[in-house]
Amino acid sequence: MTPPPPLGRSRHKDGPTFDPALDDTRLAAVRDDLARGRWDATRKLLACTGEDWDRRGHRLVVLAEAATSAAWARDWQLAEPDSPDAAALLACAAVFRAVRGQEGPDEARALCLAAARMAPRDPTPWLCLLILARRTGTDDERVRAFDQVRARHRDHHHAHHLMAACLAEHQQGDRDDPLHEVYDFASWAAEQAPADSPLAVLPVVAHAERFRVLARAGVEPADPARSGHWTTRRARQVMKAAFDWWLEWDVDEDAADAAPAVTHPRRKVDLNYLAHAKLHEGRPAEAAALLTRIGPHATRAPWSYPDRDPAQAFQAARRAVLGAA
Repeated sequence: MTPPPPLGRSRHKDGPTFDPALDDTRLAAVRDDLARGRWDATRKLLACTGEDWDRRGHRLVVLAEAATSAAWARDWQLAEPDSPDAAALLACAAVFRAVRGQEGPDEARALCLAAARMAPRDPTPWLCLLILARRTGTDDERVRAFDQVRARHRDHHHAHHLMAACLAEHQQGDRDDPLHEVYDFASWAAEQAPADSPLAVLPVVAHAERFRVLARAGVEPADPARSGHWTTRRARQVMKAAFDWWLEWDVDEDAADAAPAVTHPRRKVDLNYLAHAKLHEGRPAEAAALLTRIGPHATRAPWSYPDRDPAQAFQAARRAVLGAA
């Protein structure tokens, strides 16, 4: 294990980017090409991604979120109607159009099912259905989509995050229940995953998602700094286990640059959740080490929870523990 960099001023002087591509520079470049209507680079990127399902899902979701992706994906599919990659991109882009209210969910759902038939082993069309069900579906639809993802890739990172967000919204009540189903789900998933899986951080994600729900309901203070949500005995145990996992399994960024395939494509998502938790647990040294590793790759969740400006919250965190914005 490579130890965290020395605490102190971050080596990244730029502000947070909030780019969903995170540190996948090739993905960001291909996304720019796709926005200009050049889908050949997208075809090559997805072909080389192969059956690295977490990376494939991450890349397809990021590519599909762009406003023009559906049109270019349709052009690609017309040119290559037998391409499962073109079908998956079109399905995912249609899902985001449906989530934004630009088209009905039925068409997006049909495209996802068509993409799933073209590539039966690929969990990504089912991930897209889970994204759609997260916003427009029922609990049963979410569970069915999640089960289909997990049947194809048991430790799918994005799908587990989505389910944690969904489950956290059940039974809002007037207090936090330490036996709430989202905590059980996250603990179960972490225990089932391999030792090096980033799902070890899922209990921290569940804790943040539950805070989002409770704060919006007025059960917790809207300012996480005033909340005791991260200082209970159970919360501290969860945060310690996740931080210990990071110390053991973190990959140095220099090594990641040399061999990106050894790193998880969404590892920066987990580091943001863990840094946010450590900050509000009152562990500034640990938060500093994590924020240094994050660099400019901030994610809107959980810094925006419950209804905050994520850039202001992230920069305030960096000033508090690193002395840098």
